[in-house]
Amino acid sequence: MRWDRQALAIEDGEALPGLGRLAGLVRSVRTPEFAGVTFHEVNSKSALNRIGAKSPMPFPWSVNPYRGCTHGCVYCFARGTHSYLEFDTGHDFDTQIVVKINIAEVLRRELARPGWLREHVAMGTNTDPYQRAEGRYQLMPGVVRALAGSGTPFSILTKGTVLSRDLPLLAALQEDVPVGLGVSLALLDPDLQARLEPGTPSPKARLDLIRRITGAGLPCGVLVAPVLPHLTDRPEQLRELVGQLKQAGVTGVSAVTLHLRPGAREWFFPWLARVHPELVGVYERLYARGANAASDYRRMLSARFAGIREEFGLGSQDPPGTRGIPGATDASFPAGSMPTPREPEQETLF
Repeated sequence: MRWDRQALAIEDGEALPGLGRLAGLVRSVRTPEFAGVTFHEVNSKSALNRIGAKSPMPFPWSVNPYRGCTHGCVYCFARGTHSYLEFDTGHDFDTQIVVKINIAEVLRRELARPGWLREHVAMGTNTDPYQRAEGRYQLMPGVVRALAGSGTPFSILTKGTVLSRDLPLLAALQEDVPVGLGVSLALLDPDLQARLEPGTPSPKARLDLIRRITGAGLPCGVLVAPVLPHLTDRPEQLRELVGQLKQAGVTGVSAVTLHLRPGAREWFFPWLARVHPELVGVYERLYARGANAASDYRRMLSARFAGIREEFGLGSQDPPGTRGIPGATDASFPAGSMPTPREPEQETLF
């Protein structure tokens, strides 16, 4: 995509309540290429986010260049994090995007500290680092160069085809540190995908991205997430998807059931009532006890997916380079549930 740099000079005069929490706010801008979207450019005080010790996440650190996401996924588990800025977790999450314009510089300073142990750093664990805005802001090249330059292994999970831009760089960096890449793709139906994830690349585009990743000599695991009960969980749907992933050359695949944390739940159920009202009662029963689907359903889906994965010769061992990608294998965490780590940015806002 191409941006008009002059258009980014347009100041947004609307003062949203959460802007008072953005201590490093430089400016808020809009651009014609993103109708209805406001980007809040901030100078962040920190880049590395420590994952809580009790978290089931298989990595200790994360980096999030953006907050909020124009992918607009109705189920996104990170929606609740926008409430910390007094933004709503629905429309604001999709349209009020915080951009940490100095993140690479801050990250280099943090990685240079004597106490840095070069532990694994994951990206794409909250909001997508390769959402469309990355095409303009180009934060990720500086981020991954900083990590590799310090000898720090890292992984990236994304739905964004903007990642293609950085494949030559990532291929070169894997000579210095382990690099894990993962693509999130949960379904092949383009109509349902457009309703669920209106701002994401199509399933075909993401399959092409996987081929470009593996063609560049990089490993690529796929996270089938989220699997939606009674919408994307039928054996024939999962079998067709895994077959396509196998053909695309994936090095590992796993599945995660829909997880409805506060913030996502309030946004997902109205969507379900509009698009599939017949399933509202089913979901209310499945998620009656909280964010995770009922345990019997999760056990059923885990067994179903494991069988399909074995059918296509994609076992449960860690695929090369994907350690640290959420859900990259059953060894990372159970395929039946989405982990709920402590959100590190609650502690270090900006």
